Amino acid sequence: MAIPQEKSHLTYAEYLALDEDIRYEVIDGQIYNMSPAPTPKHQAVQRELLTEFNLYFRGKQCSVFGAPIDVCLAEEDDITKIEEWVQPDLVVVCDQNKIREKRIVGTPDLVIEIISKSTAKKDKVVKFNRYQRAGVKEYWIVDPSNETIDVYCLENEGFAHRGTYFKDDRISVHLFEGLSIDLANVFREDAEG
Repeated sequence: MAIPQEKSHLTYAEYLALDEDIRYEVIDGQIYNMSPAPTPKHQAVQRELLTEFNLYFRGKQCSVFGAPIDVCLAEEDDITKIEEWVQPDLVVVCDQNKIREKRIVGTPDLVIEIISKSTAKKDKVVKFNRYQRAGVKEYWIVDPSNETIDVYCLENEGFAHRGTYFKDDRISVHLFEGLSIDLANVFREDAEG
């Protein structure tokens, strides 16, 4: 059952009761439909980034998760009171208390969004501002079409642009000493197959 058109407000409990395959995000009171599914290139880039982070975090305190996973930015356990959640493409959480059975509750340390033509404005403006307000320490915006990654780090309660990285670059992840990612692996020609 889809959300009725007259519905302009949705709690997390109501969302969970929908019992359907359509996924939604709610940001600053606005309901966003997460359908249709991402493209194979988007998924290939996500898979490669997930692999890089997962290998680094194996045996360490932090955990990486790939979409779909609900992230409730406010630290609220009562699902009838949660009125905002997102589904980032990748999320890194270092405080294991934020990882619940069915969702992440609280602000993640690092968030990665992989943009498409239909999500670019939401990822670059709406989510950018919301993640900044929530206190996400590092935010990446990945553009698979142009094979670039823009990196932002939280400084004095605002995101500072740390650089735009291209397919032939290597990114040193600011939050995690010793973690650097070769983007030739992320944007591999054979990654889609």
